[in-house]
Amino acid sequence: MMKVAPGEDLGNDGLPFAISILRPMIFIPLPFVVALLLLILFVIVLRRDEEGQPNRPFLTLLLLSALQSFLSGLRWGYGVQAVGMIVPIIAALVPPLAYAGVSGLVKTSRRPLPARIALHSVPAAVLLLLMAFWRDAIDTALVLVFVGYALAILLLMRPGADALRLAPFEGAVPAYRAIIFAAAALCLSAAVDTFVFLDFTSAHGERALTLISVGNLAALVILGIAAAAASRSRAPAETAEPVPKPETTEDKETIAAVDALMEARKLYRDANLNLDRLARKAGIPARQISAAINRAMDKNVSQYVNDYRIGEACRLLADTEKPVTEVMFEVGFQTKSNFNREFRRVTDMTPVAWRQRKG
Repeated sequence: MMKVAPGEDLGNDGLPFAISILRPMIFIPLPFVVALLLLILFVIVLRRDEEGQPNRPFLTLLLLSALQSFLSGLRWGYGVQAVGMIVPIIAALVPPLAYAGVSGLVKTSRRPLPARIALHSVPAAVLLLLMAFWRDAIDTALVLVFVGYALAILLLMRPGADALRLAPFEGAVPAYRAIIFAAAALCLSAAVDTFVFLDFTSAHGERALTLISVGNLAALVILGIAAAAASRSRAPAETAEPVPKPETTEDKETIAAVDALMEARKLYRDANLNLDRLARKAGIPARQISAAINRAMDKNVSQYVNDYRIGEACRLLADTEKPVTEVMFEVGFQTKSNFNREFRRVTDMTPVAWRQRKG
């Protein structure tokens, strides 16, 4: 995040201001507390995802954010000025990691891994050069990096939850919401940096410490939580209604083919079903399926799949004595909260109320 530092005292670390607790016996800078929380979050996400393929950029982002907060605590809590040379470089790596994590949920990049690493290392390399030859430009460069990557993430998310082709439909919508929060956190950091710069030019930095300590630490926490949620989100959420467009003959044929596949093979029962997997099963490009459902049915693919799940859940609730939880798992849901929310969206009542009404 931004590290505005016209003077030696403020430096270029951007996450300063220590707050002491238990004084005078123990001095614990607030950034240390934030770093500890981010490390705990990292362990939780690592254990949660150990059975599946982890999102390594998001995990690295959590560790890097914890390190950034820890170094800030060293500088502003204990006066270790040397870390001010490291933090701007670490800050320049945060937005690329956020973008890489999102990109891993959206699609598989065609570039080889070395090329991708080289590309996203450019911001850190530029910051390193600026620190050596043009320190006054560091603040502006960091703002541009954060805003640029935030815009790039938002561009990836233009199709809404359907952009997350590699995420299970169960978690696509909440992951989409978390990613939007991550982009907002990058913009928040850039805004804080800009305000700090303006404060130094107009008020000699009277509010700079408060702005940096509160704003950038908040941005780190938001970004860390969003990364953890997006890596494999389980919480329910909703997206805005898509804008309906005229359907085409191709759309009708596409939906008919997918409908036939869903009814014959009951793919919706697969809790890990995602858009790419559905496209492979149907032999139809993922983008074509998404566009057809959006235009012809005025909904996203996640809602389309969940409609099938809720339809079968209604039949099971009405015709069998199976517990609601068993029905939930059988039709492809993994969390009761998401099941209840989608059930309400489709039927305008709870599963229990549906069973009582049909009983």
